[in-house]
Amino acid sequence: MSRYAFIAIVFASALLAGCDMVTGALGIESPEKVAAAREAEGKAVGGACRHAGRAIEDCYTMNKRAEKASVFAGWRDMNDYMRENKIEAVAPQMGTKTATAEAGAAAAADGADEAPTEGAPAKAKPGAKPASRKAKAHDS
Repeated sequence: MSRYAFIAIVFASALLAGCDMVTGALGIESPEKVAAAREAEGKAVGGACRHAGRAIEDCYTMNKRAEKASVFAGWRDMNDYMRENKIEAVAPQMGTKTATAEAGAAAAADGADEAPTEGAPAKAKPGAKPASRKAKAHDS
């Protein structure tokens, strides 16, 4: 066997031995890693939903891309943990997009009839430039 063939075989075997390192460096993930990451993310989402006191159906609706089985597993695990340790659910501080939009619309409707309070800045009209910005020649 020639010297070059031996070097080629050693180089090829070294490259194949570090295959996981090469694919990791290139950003290529194995299907097992992707599945494990999706399952862990689903469990985290489910646990967070239960801790926030959300129903499992709401959790499914709000997180359509998460796997339902792993979301349920996380929700159930957190439910058991909370029961064992007598932990109360924490009310979510941020609502869903629709609840936030409805609250903003209601506040805008209520605020339109009110006069500004003393010391509070007046509300700007929609589309108006901020008062602190001075007009420039190139602004239109």
